[in-house]
Amino acid sequence: MKLIPGQLTLTQLADIAAGRAKLQLDDWSAVDASAALVAAAAAGDAPVYGVNTGFGKLASTRIAKDQLAALQLNLIRSHAVGVGAPMSPEVVRLMLATKAGSLARGFSGVRRVVVQSLLDALNAGFVPYVPAQGSVGASGDLAPLAHLTLALMGEGEALVHGQRVSARDELKRLELPPLTLAAKEGLALINGTQASTALALHALLRFEGLFATALASGAMTLDAARGSDGPFDARIHAVRGQPGQIEVAGVYRELLAGSAIRASHREGDERVQDPYCLRCQPQVMGACLDQARHAAEVLVREANAVTDNPLVFEDTMISGGNFHAEPVAFAADNLALAIAEVGAIAERRIAMLIDPGISRLPPFLTADAGLHSGFMIAHVTAAALASENKSLAHPASVDSLPTSANQEDHVSMATFAARRLHAMLDNTAHIVAIELLAAAQGIDFLRPLQSSAPVEALHARLRADCASSPADHYLAPDIERAAALVQAGTLQPPHAPRF
Repeated sequence: MKLIPGQLTLTQLADIAAGRAKLQLDDWSAVDASAALVAAAAAGDAPVYGVNTGFGKLASTRIAKDQLAALQLNLIRSHAVGVGAPMSPEVVRLMLATKAGSLARGFSGVRRVVVQSLLDALNAGFVPYVPAQGSVGASGDLAPLAHLTLALMGEGEALVHGQRVSARDELKRLELPPLTLAAKEGLALINGTQASTALALHALLRFEGLFATALASGAMTLDAARGSDGPFDARIHAVRGQPGQIEVAGVYRELLAGSAIRASHREGDERVQDPYCLRCQPQVMGACLDQARHAAEVLVREANAVTDNPLVFEDTMISGGNFHAEPVAFAADNLALAIAEVGAIAERRIAMLIDPGISRLPPFLTADAGLHSGFMIAHVTAAALASENKSLAHPASVDSLPTSANQEDHVSMATFAARRLHAMLDNTAHIVAIELLAAAQGIDFLRPLQSSAPVEALHARLRADCASSPADHYLAPDIERAAALVQAGTLQPPHAPRF
């Protein structure tokens, strides 16, 4: 894949995260021009932040010319202080690619070899060991990017099949030379929002399939509860005008078209309105879709952005604050709300299905309630996960702790904002998995009636891995198998919305 700096698309980023893409940069003119300006500044006598001065609160300290390379090396070593579990290979690949794309735009003053090292590492499958905790999302994702850079230099560690190994040994095995830094290059590599952006992008990509599957599970639940498809009428949504709501309502109509279950209760059903968890699915899920698409716009812009400091412009260098990851933090916080709501309304649908007073199905979806508990405690698990998501959805961007002796006195907390999305996605995938199992059981109780073709296809695919549950059995493995199908995107409807 040709890397055109500033023009990475979400589809390309998805391919990069999955390890399906190798990147090549053909036009080096912007890189060469900015590198020449930094080289001239390093050779001169004027103080230039990050070139011949200290960093952060130490910016007023001048560094001798013969110590400029040591300055960059020390910067990386001192900033590689992350803790916690390692970032996934998908996230690290996105970090390598977006950092390379940012530096290749020619506003950072690094040499060709720096950008090429990032691309070579990505293309060779080199995965730096990057602890996930330790960034506050301002002055860039310093600690995570320092670990990434240290590995490229052969001093840190790498991940091979999930195991930590010497980065130098792994570079040697892959025939990649260790990177040696010149003036400003260490600062350019660790300044920037590439860690928080990569975490948020990976979460966004994961959420797309989960969201689509939740639409399908909601449709199956509606039919299992013999709900009405009237609330999905296009005219209702057109007069409100919310684009996500309009699109999602269309997906529900398509999913439910031709259901014999629905036809069986069009006459003689004394119920006037369904509960909100059924009736308001387009309104809730449509709002989530709009939020996810807005986040996608912000994150793709950020993936292509120049976010280090100082920046090189034609004949000068200017210090600014593009490393402040507030846009990423806001996007991640909005994604958190959407992920939590997808799980929250799915949990309510499970609760509805096990309540015979509303669903008109057997209590707890078991044929002999009392002797059997059915889905009673499976719903408790879903409730526990939905409750966890409520806490995790608290906005991270409203928090700030001053760092660097109050020089960096307002920070975004974008890295945690993005990192916590993955726990929320795991929670919501399991909630949707439990709903799918419950809804499928509800459909089983309505046989020989058939649902629509899409819902029947979903039911059959689920039943291929998870048997019917008319009597109590060990349900946890079924939940895990269903969750794996959800996570893999196997149960998505055919015409699902894309972010």
